[in-house]
Amino acid sequence: MPERDADGTAKDATVSKQNLGRLAFRVEGDKWVCYFARANTMEGAIWMGSIAMGIVLDEGRKGAFITLMREALGDFIEEKIGKAVDSWETSPAPESERSGSA
Repeated sequence: MPERDADGTAKDATVSKQNLGRLAFRVEGDKWVCYFARANTMEGAIWMGSIAMGIVLDEGRKGAFITLMREALGDFIEEKIGKAVDSWETSPAPESERSGSA
């Protein structure tokens, strides 16, 4: 466990939206897949989970899967650096990562 400041934040923690990375969702075959990736590349991305495309065609279920992935990553980040993720930004995938239906 890292040493913490009075507010509970890890002393060596540097937190910004830019350096935490992002959740990247992609269509891969018959699955919708979630990765944790650096801001500008999929190189070295970490697989977080996947779900059958037929399930996430329903917007409610798709939203539930996104929420699950965000909460899982948020819990991991808070455990490691002692600071909760207070908000998530949503943006389209970089053009260089788009292909087909991904």
